Amino acid sequence: MSPDERRAMFASVDLHTMNDRIDHGENWRDTVYATAAAHPKYTNMIRLWHDRWAEMATPTIPRSWDILRRLRKQRTPVFALSNFGIETFAFAETLYPELAEFDRRFISGHMGVTKPSRPIYEMVEVETGLNGAQLFFADDRKENIDTAEAMGWQGHVFTSPDRLEHDLVRLGVLQ
Repeated sequence: MSPDERRAMFASVDLHTMNDRIDHGENWRDTVYATAAAHPKYTNMIRLWHDRWAEMATPTIPRSWDILRRLRKQRTPVFALSNFGIETFAFAETLYPELAEFDRRFISGHMGVTKPSRPIYEMVEVETGLNGAQLFFADDRKENIDTAEAMGWQGHVFTSPDRLEHDLVRLGVLQ
C-alpha cells in the first residue's frame, strides 16, 4: 500500500474508535475483523492490527525495565496503568515477560474504562490505598498526565528513559 493509500484509509476508517473499543474490553479479533468487514477496500490492511500486532508492538525499551527493577529493588511499589485490550494484553505478556514484574497491573480492558477518564485513576487510588502526590505517573500521552495531575498525582510525559530517570531522582522517588 502506498503512502497515499494509507492516508486515504486513515481518513476514511476510524481506527482510534476501533482500538478504544478493544481497550474498553471488547474482543480484539472480533472488533478488528468487524471493522475490516465494514471497510472492504481496506480489509487486509485493517486485519493487520490483529494478525501482525506483534510487529507493531516493538521494540522494547530496556532502560525503562532497568528503572522498574531499580525501583522494586528499593522496595518502591511499581504499578502499570495501561489502555490495553484483554486479549491484546494476554498476547503481549507472551512476548514481554517483563510485564509480570509490576507489583500490580491496571489494564483498561479488564476495568472497562480507559485513560484519560478520571474513573480509571480513581480505581487505582482505591485499589492501592494511595492518592495525590503519593503517586508518580509516567505516560507518553499528555492528556493522560493532565488527568493524573488534576488529581494531585506527580506526572511525567515519557519521552525517554533518561528523562524519566532524571525526574524520578529529582523528586526523590529513585535513589
